[in-house]
Amino acid sequence: MNEKLALPEWLNVVAVFDTETTGLILDQSRIVTAAIHLVDVNGKVLEGGKDWLLNPGVPIPPEASEVHKVYDKDVVNAQDAASGVKEIVTTIQEYFDQGIPVLAYNAPYDFTILHYEAKRHGIDPVKFGYVIDPLVIDKTIDKFRKGKRTLAAAAERYGVSLENAHTAADDAIAAGQVGLAMMRFYQALNDPKFPFPGSLEELHEFQAKWADENEKSYAQWRQKDYPNYKPTYGWPVKKLD
Repeated sequence: MNEKLALPEWLNVVAVFDTETTGLILDQSRIVTAAIHLVDVNGKVLEGGKDWLLNPGVPIPPEASEVHKVYDKDVVNAQDAASGVKEIVTTIQEYFDQGIPVLAYNAPYDFTILHYEAKRHGIDPVKFGYVIDPLVIDKTIDKFRKGKRTLAAAAERYGVSLENAHTAADDAIAAGQVGLAMMRFYQALNDPKFPFPGSLEELHEFQAKWADENEKSYAQWRQKDYPNYKPTYGWPVKKLD
């Protein structure tokens, strides 16, 4: 989809990030696996990627293992969580400090869990540079498309292969390829309601605004059945404190 459309130079290199964890509670879940890789503007994987298998320090719930296929027996001799989380934070920070954007599909999931993991282990959290979140972009520029908004659904929509879903490295790389294809779609839309950003800074600002709008809309929908449901704002880290 719009594969030959040239993207601006500020998207020439993107770091892609994904985690697999012990659960969905953002301030309590622990990282089990993580991956950070670099892709070029065409989605080709570059050298220098890193992958982690961590012992989370707590039992991995069976329902989580069923998704990512990592079990307690697999992490007995894995890297300890404290040193692994520090390496993940350091690696991401290095990319931000170099001006390289970090892309994560549903960024508040991965970055909020990482934030609380860092706090748990006495590590300074990431000081954010520019983040790209294909889920926020997709929900905004293609708002009325029917169907799921999972990474697998987005990969199918944008013609990206996702062979090993729920492995951190494959999900991260696929998310990067989806994100770049989506940016080409976004650019080709030429929609005055959603002008294509002129910089990473502008794209980051757009997404922060869109994320809040999406959260507000979702909360209003949930409140039809659960009147006390409260939105949880914050992008790329949810405000839970």
